[in-house]
Amino acid sequence: MLWLKRWNFIERARLERELWDAFEARENPEAKITELQAWIDSADPADPTLGDQRFRLEVWTTTLTRIRKIEALMANQQRKS
Repeated sequence: MLWLKRWNFIERARLERELWDAFEARENPEAKITELQAWIDSADPADPTLGDQRFRLEVWTTTLTRIRKIEALMANQQRKS
């Protein structure tokens, strides 16, 4: 069912929101991604949650790129004001 989650925008949005919430709580999103990557790297290949965690990492990585772009745009707007 992982292939279905990839195309489910609600599931993708839920995962994006996890990283946004962490960012808004002033947590380090890069550290969260690094921690998740470490878990994936050390996981048993037979672990049934491995596919879901890889999908989470994919979504979080693209979300982090967007977070940083928005952050830079906001910083530029504040300098112009």
